[in-house]
Amino acid sequence: MSTQYDIPPQEEPSAWASGGLVFAGTLLVLGGIFQAIDGIVAIANDDFFVKTQHYTFNLDVTAWGWIHLILGILMFAIGLGLFSQAAWAGVGAIAIAMLSAIANFFFIPHYPIWSLVIIGLDIWVIWALTRPGVIRT
Repeated sequence: MSTQYDIPPQEEPSAWASGGLVFAGTLLVLGGIFQAIDGIVAIANDDFFVKTQHYTFNLDVTAWGWIHLILGILMFAIGLGLFSQAAWAGVGAIAIAMLSAIANFFFIPHYPIWSLVIIGLDIWVIWALTRPGVIRT
């Protein structure tokens, strides 16, 4: 007996969607590790990074280190959550990738090439997760 409230069967995600999810999860886990290492270096050794003069967003390098460490831990945890195909992890991954890209944009004067690489990877993660069928709700 069928009613109007029957839930249609869930389709399996396409191979492209599954690949995008694994790709994004892997990049977030790896990026989280790198962000955390970057943060630990900034906290332990302020002199490693270039100190700029007259920068609008002139936070102490140690403060940037804490920001990167916290982002790294969150990226790592959410990246692991993506492997379970949880909807919360998909939404969280997009949000944390956006925050990471913004934080690295502000960090460009201190470590320019690495910050640009991370911004590019964050955008790639967002693209991979916004393909149809990747995040199932």
